[in-house]
Amino acid sequence: MGTAIQLPIAEYLQTNYRPDREFIDGEIRERTLGQWEHSRTVTVVAAWIGRHEREWNILGATGCRMQVAPARVRIPDLIALRPGTQRPILTEPPLLTIEILSPDDTYFDLPFGITDRCRDYTRMGVQTMWIIDPKSRTGRMCIGES
Repeated sequence: MGTAIQLPIAEYLQTNYRPDREFIDGEIRERTLGQWEHSRTVTVVAAWIGRHEREWNILGATGCRMQVAPARVRIPDLIALRPGTQRPILTEPPLLTIEILSPDDTYFDLPFGITDRCRDYTRMGVQTMWIIDPKSRTGRMCIGES
């Protein structure tokens, strides 16, 4: 991870980063960039979702900014949501968020671990989160509060 940069959220929301970065409680945070297994898994899962969009009445997207709280913007690897007009920064919870673990990802390294991400998604109102570990070829599903 790189050094944290302090910035007001309004400025963050108007700025494009390459690669994109998350906003966590006033800090701009670099995302863990995927290596081969991560990138390949994102591609395969996105293609699978894309093949079923019409059948499941959903839209899939990768790397989309989601404002999960007033001072937090997350960028899940993939999302699935109902078709319709979307804002540039999602503020409504998608049906599903999918996180693909990178070699540097952890479950508990707060505020950057997967556990913290799932907590943010749950607080936003996301009902289902998938965590896929390409290295072990396993997955976990987290269910949000109803």
